[in-house]
Amino acid sequence: MVQDSSQATENEIEFGDIPPLRDESDHINRDWIDQLIDLIATEDSDEVKVFIAPLHAADVGDVLEVLSSGDRIGLITLLGDEFDYSVLTEIDDGIRLELMVALPNAQIARGVQDLDSDDAVYILEDIEGEDQAEILAQLPTFERLALRRSLDFPDDTAGRRMQTDFIAIPPFWTVGQTIDYMREADDLPDDFYQIYVVDPSYNLLGTLALDRMLRSRRPDSIESIMNNNAIDVAAEEDQEEAARLFERYDLLELAVVDESNRMVGVLTIDDIVDVIQEEAGEDIKRLAGVGDEEISDNVWDALRSRVTWLMVNLVTAVFASLVISRFDATISQMVALAVLMPIVASMGGNAGTQAMTVTVRALSTKELDKFNVRRLITREVSVGALNGVIFALIIGVVATVWFGNPLLGGVIAVAMVINMFAAGVSGILIPIGLDRLNIDPAVASTAFVTTVTDVVGFFAFLWLAGLAFGLL
Repeated sequence: MVQDSSQATENEIEFGDIPPLRDESDHINRDWIDQLIDLIATEDSDEVKVFIAPLHAADVGDVLEVLSSGDRIGLITLLGDEFDYSVLTEIDDGIRLELMVALPNAQIARGVQDLDSDDAVYILEDIEGEDQAEILAQLPTFERLALRRSLDFPDDTAGRRMQTDFIAIPPFWTVGQTIDYMREADDLPDDFYQIYVVDPSYNLLGTLALDRMLRSRRPDSIESIMNNNAIDVAAEEDQEEAARLFERYDLLELAVVDESNRMVGVLTIDDIVDVIQEEAGEDIKRLAGVGDEEISDNVWDALRSRVTWLMVNLVTAVFASLVISRFDATISQMVALAVLMPIVASMGGNAGTQAMTVTVRALSTKELDKFNVRRLITREVSVGALNGVIFALIIGVVATVWFGNPLLGGVIAVAMVINMFAAGVSGILIPIGLDRLNIDPAVASTAFVTTVTDVVGFFAFLWLAGLAFGLL
């Protein structure tokens, strides 16, 4: 919704001084929200519409996220047909699902009818089967079939993310025919960056960038100026692979083809930016053992997403405790060992996490392959060993001065080297091994790497101490 100058003047007269939407930290302004809540309470639809009119859909999404549940519904109800349903693509999943449950299906159907197909699919994909079917049934036939086809593709694939509206022309047209067609057609996409050249079966033959076409003469044939090396992605392909194609070839649009190589849609850069952010967020959460958790989730949902891997960590931590229990007599005779044990394990754990993070990132971006895996393994093992030497010298001196025992300093120094070396090895080999077994390394690596560094660290330190001091 765009507000003209006359509306702005009316807005200023009616509401007085409206605070800015965002404060100096770029967060939603509390005073602005309070004023909006007061307007919602008056149930004056016209005032609310004028107040919201200047905002971009992304800003309205941020506003919905800070409002209470009741005020969200109140705001959407007061906006009526002027509520832009693309706003629902800008909010987190929990709030969107809550709104989908609260809003009538007929109202949702009217709202998604005016959206691009990719935005409509994004909203509809999480709605339960019967409600989804009821919403689709109220849409025009062509739009219903297009959305149903996209929804039939698996989650997180290019087919789910694609937009089904695109411009396709035959190769024998001229530039003049193409321009005239685009001027006269009523059903073109709102935004597009290139034209797709197809045969009668909609097999992709090439692409034509708008700038190339506009610099060509009207009599020039499309076939003579099109790019024959068109890049496409299979509709069943994972959205992360599509994002890599955008990154590798600096694309703005990408054709999506079905199993028969027929073009069925396009991916655009705005959707891929969302994919990149979503995939990066998932990797970060998985490395910490957190599931698909949103900031708006309740206590139970957050608990459920975290408890599984905490349980795995508990089981693996028992192994480290079993190692310590084997040396309980050694520790009881030399209390200094208990003081220094956490240092060895902690340093190894941190070093292992560093190597693991680099490896998981390289695996997720497909940068790690058979050509450079040996070099990366050599590098990480070498870094682990060198870090071990550096910090062994430091902690050896500290332990010697602290406890006045050079032999103890030497023991912890050697244990540090061993554990840092083990951290480098496990930090790279465990993610690679899990990836080869088709297990997501971002999810499972942390628990196993931590276990290795704890077990190796405790065992090396306590066993060496037992040998050095005759405590075994």
